[in-house]
Amino acid sequence: MKQDRTEAWIAGHLALSLLAVDPAGLGGLRLRARASPVRDAFLDAAPDMLRPFLRITPAMADEALFGGTDIAESLSQGRLVVRKGVIAQSGTRLVTMSERLSRGRATRLAQVMDARPSDATLLLDEGIDGEAAPMALCDRLAFEIDLDGVRTVDLGELALGAADISAARERLEKITLPDETLTDLVVTAARYGIASLRAPLFALAAARAHAALYRRNSVMEDDLIAAVQLVYAHRATMMPEDDFETDTPEEDPATPEEQDESDSRETGIPDDLLIDAVRAVLPEGALSALSGQGAQRSGQGAGGAGYRRKGNRRGRPLPSIAGMPSSDSRLDLVATLRAAAPWQKMRRAAEPERSGLILSRSDFRVKRYEERSDRLIIFVVDASGSSAMTRLAEAKGAVETLLANAYASRDHVALVSFRGRDAQLLLPPTRSLVQAKRALGGLPGGGGTPLASGLKVAADVAERARGQGLSPSIAVMTDGRANIGLEGEGRKAAMTDAALMARRIAAMALPALVLDTNTRAKSDLSDLARQMGATYMPLPRADSASISKSVTDALRS
Repeated sequence: MKQDRTEAWIAGHLALSLLAVDPAGLGGLRLRARASPVRDAFLDAAPDMLRPFLRITPAMADEALFGGTDIAESLSQGRLVVRKGVIAQSGTRLVTMSERLSRGRATRLAQVMDARPSDATLLLDEGIDGEAAPMALCDRLAFEIDLDGVRTVDLGELALGAADISAARERLEKITLPDETLTDLVVTAARYGIASLRAPLFALAAARAHAALYRRNSVMEDDLIAAVQLVYAHRATMMPEDDFETDTPEEDPATPEEQDESDSRETGIPDDLLIDAVRAVLPEGALSALSGQGAQRSGQGAGGAGYRRKGNRRGRPLPSIAGMPSSDSRLDLVATLRAAAPWQKMRRAAEPERSGLILSRSDFRVKRYEERSDRLIIFVVDASGSSAMTRLAEAKGAVETLLANAYASRDHVALVSFRGRDAQLLLPPTRSLVQAKRALGGLPGGGGTPLASGLKVAADVAERARGQGLSPSIAVMTDGRANIGLEGEGRKAAMTDAALMARRIAAMALPALVLDTNTRAKSDLSDLARQMGATYMPLPRADSASISKSVTDALRS
């Protein structure tokens, strides 16, 4: 039976209780939930041992978070002034909007977590559509709780009292482990494709904390089941193979006795019990999604930290602005001295005992650079029967022509094809000509025209590209004869859905181009381009070179 909303709430409270018992062994918890009364109630129910919360935000300055030399005060007082940051205090680190942490900030927080494991960490992850907290932090946390869909009516008073937590802490060091416990945990992790070596250690710590919480002297079967469900379920990347077990030789007469002896070991845990325990709490759809795959979790992707950047390259210098130096902002010494110079006479009169240059916080200037992004051109190609194979060959040639100059222009290219009943991303964003030719070689054609699906996939690709610092643009190549909507057949529904997706692209304010491949210009496509905020261009007799030139000229203008 899969977890329902109430079970997620109960599991979350159990995770908080275990974390309060052994924060050093369990690291912390990642809470996936939007800001809401449910999330507030969950945090309010945290045991007193996890308080106070040290609130950390992505926008917090390095000086306020990590501390360090206060440059302005040091120069003003003529001696070194060091400020302590929030991170130096004792308490649970509560990281809000963790999906927006930069890689550098996440790395420094990971170093703090390694240096001071006795303080737990709570990551509040509000990410959607590929955004996620940095993996460097998530891997250091034992638990992940998803409260999506939990309502206030599902809540209950479940937290244990401070006396129970204190008693469990005292009992923790005396908890004994049956033989083969760690082996069972490692094997279970391997069968679910969990590569992190921290996971079995977290599961072991969770089992010991669970036993201590329930006043046991040794880890029992129930403790291990609770541990693997809380630690392994969200880390699983594949389903265990049914034939993983070692075959038992039938001709060996001693095998039954040896098996009985093995089954009577101290754990007393059947081989597949932990496997089934994890399977029982996997979310809906995970069984089919993970079956036969070793796919990575979608939270991180290539971006690594889920942080939305304005650009993925540093451009020309811009005028400096007032501000304090930090890991993200370098001091502009010349501009700082230039800002301080006019005030020296007045400051020296006010402080005659001071010698040398007198600086104040308002004098400091930091460098700025233009944030430039590589461009991504998303080709959306109509591969339906109405467009026929000729247009596919032209589209392939246009993509290859653009890629030939990709290294010089820093353009990336993606290819979305729509035909039949849906659309698919045939070529993810790339600058590799070899990879592009391989993907383009097997591009099929024929079938219906699901134009709306093609636009939807293109919009999704563009959103992900923006999150990775690219500047996406869309070029749609079609005859506009849509006859398949998002939910099924019907020309009227197909055009309505296409218009809806066009307005979505327009709301994203993307450079866009609609190439009309009909022998005569089609008013429906002109209207679609207008709703998309795109340039409309009829190309009744275009070849790959003219398509490539038209796309480049239109999207650069």
